Amino acid sequence: MVSRARATLAAIGIATPEAVDQDELWEGFFAGRGANDRLARAAFSGAGVRTRHAAFDPRRCDVSEWSTERRMARYVDAALPLATVAAARALERCTPAQPIGLLVVASCTGHATPGLDVLLANELGLDGDTRRLVIGYLGCHAALPALATADDYVAATGRPALVVCVELSSLHLQPAEASEQEAVNALFGDAAAAALLVPAPCPDALFILGHKVASDLGAAELMTWRVGSHGLRMGLSRKVPARVGALSGPLVDELLGEHGFARTDVAAWAVHPGGPRVLAEVAAALGLSQTSLASSAGVLASYGNCSSATVLIILDAIAQGRLAPGAPVVMLAFGPGLTGYATLLRTGHAPG
Repeated sequence: MVSRARATLAAIGIATPEAVDQDELWEGFFAGRGANDRLARAAFSGAGVRTRHAAFDPRRCDVSEWSTERRMARYVDAALPLATVAAARALERCTPAQPIGLLVVASCTGHATPGLDVLLANELGLDGDTRRLVIGYLGCHAALPALATADDYVAATGRPALVVCVELSSLHLQPAEASEQEAVNALFGDAAAAALLVPAPCPDALFILGHKVASDLGAAELMTWRVGSHGLRMGLSRKVPARVGALSGPLVDELLGEHGFARTDVAAWAVHPGGPRVLAEVAAALGLSQTSLASSAGVLASYGNCSSATVLIILDAIAQGRLAPGAPVVMLAFGPGLTGYATLLRTGHAPG
């Protein structure tokens, strides 16, 4: 059984742009727009999404013909306020006893230098000696390596760390003639989520036990995010859900086994909802009921797929519920590689 100093995930903060209704998005913009209207309609109706949030609502601001340069110029303008609000909300929930020692910013939907890490540190009034790290282009699972990095830092130094994930998928709407964008157009939303990690156990927080990663490198081309003339374009193969499901079982079992748990011990699952098929494949692979993934499906319905921010939004929803002290919680997310990343937490306090 693994035993070492770990951090406590003391607080999560969330921020979103204005909400948009899925049906209104279809009727007001996407209906009749692409070459395959039937496939697009099926993607919208089968996405499991009721509302999303968009910094760039295409009914009011159609960015689809914008150049990459123009999109990157607007990225910071929209991302920084969201990231600042999410971080401030996390810090309002739990004020750390010491200054933040490390700021980790994860985002795959924009680039700027000076980066969001510099700008956000200034907005939050962090000390000049605060370490900063930007994690870019890891896609939907980026929150978990960000948490793992912050966890290691807190355990090593005894100082708090702040993780901020911010994604603006609406900034990368592709031109109408772009192929194979139906699922992307139907699924993705914008959000920021921040997580505060501190060295001391907190009675109402989540204690981090460990992390595990697994990659199916032969499936790397099934999920892509490439720079084009019109922003960043996602490639998402129909084979992804099945391959993700195949990764899930061994990954989760290995992580749980290292800490003396089995799947049946897990009280709550925060599984990234890449879409309904991803949730279905993960549930089948892990032998879980639909009820076990209700929080993931609920966040998908209310937020859409917000890339790296999503799994923290799900964890926050779980943390607001009533979990027994010491209950194990699993976070599970997937991204390019094809990569699965899992984090194991426990409610209330450090074990023992």
